Amino acid sequence: MEINPVKILIVEDDELLRSMLTNLLETDGHEVHTASNGTDAIEIIERESFDIIITDIVMPGVDGVGVLEAAKRIDSGCDVIMITGFATAESAVQSMKLGAYDYIIKPFNLDHIKIIIAKTLEKRKLIKKVAEGEYYKQLSRVDGLTELYNHRFFHQLLESEIGRALRYEHPLTLLMIDIDNFKKLNDSKGHQTGDIVLKGVASILKQTSRDCDLIARYGGDEFAIIIPETDKNNAATIGNRVREQVESKNFFQHETTEKNTITISIGLAAFPVDAINKKELITKADKALYKAKSLGRNKIFIYSEKLETT
Repeated sequence: MEINPVKILIVEDDELLRSMLTNLLETDGHEVHTASNGTDAIEIIERESFDIIITDIVMPGVDGVGVLEAAKRIDSGCDVIMITGFATAESAVQSMKLGAYDYIIKPFNLDHIKIIIAKTLEKRKLIKKVAEGEYYKQLSRVDGLTELYNHRFFHQLLESEIGRALRYEHPLTLLMIDIDNFKKLNDSKGHQTGDIVLKGVASILKQTSRDCDLIARYGGDEFAIIIPETDKNNAATIGNRVREQVESKNFFQHETTEKNTITISIGLAAFPVDAINKKELITKADKALYKAKSLGRNKIFIYSEKLETT
């Protein structure tokens, strides 16, 4: 697999030093661009992105600090290394406070330059590895279609939130939500239309719920919302708001010849008043959901012990 070379921009008004740095870095396989002053450097940075910028501090016109500030403004992920003489080493330290990664002192020690470049690249590699790890970690938690939490991660979240509710003696409510007549919709309009509805409902759930609420695609056309620190009555208010927003949305704006209302049914149960563990809470919220459907759909039903005797 071909690996893209590291792109480095050298900003140095001394032609001899600029040439020496270019030869050194190109020998190591890097792609090197040069500028003889700060003004030209900023124009180049605006056109192209670089992994590393090496700039002299003392230059006529726009100095190295100006190049540093422009580089960080244009691409905060770029690493800037300052070039300084012994007499201006303090300026290099000040530059690091402004975002420079490191500095090189004149006269150059070529081995030292190589060490600094290698250290900078190693840091960039580690940051990229961490970012990729976080990306794939997040990917494993999210449903690809709706961008809500997936079924597996929902169970982890609910287990954690029940533990927290138990510790702090706070209420916790679970909403189980099902799109009414979704199979009929899929059969009559096709799976692509079904996907549009799933994504639309997911979007409404996110917009209508609070920031602290945890929303998941439970499976198929079923969703779940974990509502922390909220009793059943207040959670029902949230659930009704979600239900009304779904009912009022026109999911098929291009179709004007027929009514295209989508509705949802919601079952609600709470911890610890209805259940003492995760499995029981899900079961009772599901029972309430089935009751909402049996009563004609497009309803929210709150679980109570009376449901077990009817």
